[in-house]
Amino acid sequence: MYRLTLDPIAEEQISAVPENALRPLAELFVLLETAPWSGHPFNPANPRGNMLTHAFGERGLATYLVLEDQDEVYLLRIEWP
Repeated sequence: MYRLTLDPIAEEQISAVPENALRPLAELFVLLETAPWSGHPFNPANPRGNMLTHAFGERGLATYLVLEDQDEVYLLRIEWP
């Protein structure tokens, strides 16, 4: 199991997510703690990189780093257009 750490900017972005996106976001957090490599590479030219993205809800996107040696997922950004 991985520890999920939120970047301060991601925390601010989460507070702006609409209420109907909170449940999918919570489900994403569980997924990131158990299967963080299930996301897509942030940079397709580097498919084995540790920076990934994962969609959630209808339009959300999370960008995060998997710090394998620390059993940590560092959530960088949350986007909800």
